[in-house]
Amino acid sequence: MSNFEDRERAEERKYASEEEKLFKATARRNKALGLWVAGLLGLDGAAAEEYAEHVALVDLKEKGEEDVFAKVFGDLQAKNIDITEHVVRREMSALLEAAKAEI
Repeated sequence: MSNFEDRERAEERKYASEEEKLFKATARRNKALGLWVAGLLGLDGAAAEEYAEHVALVDLKEKGEEDVFAKVFGDLQAKNIDITEHVVRREMSALLEAAKAEI
């Protein structure tokens, strides 16, 4: 039984490590997305950083990324920025892949 238990513990550690990496990559993506959107909104410097931090915190409210998408897309629409959902989602996907590669 010890061999089976050892294998099970190893799988649990691997899963936990992968989840931690995904969490970190998602947080990094959200901050980068916030900075990207801040640029589109005309924010820079401290205002852009503050906006990016706020975007990163939005993701902690609900599971998944729809809350983040709704936040940034809603902000873009509110400022009449001409951008499609597809472009925002594509940027989110690209930023997540880049964040995963960095971790």
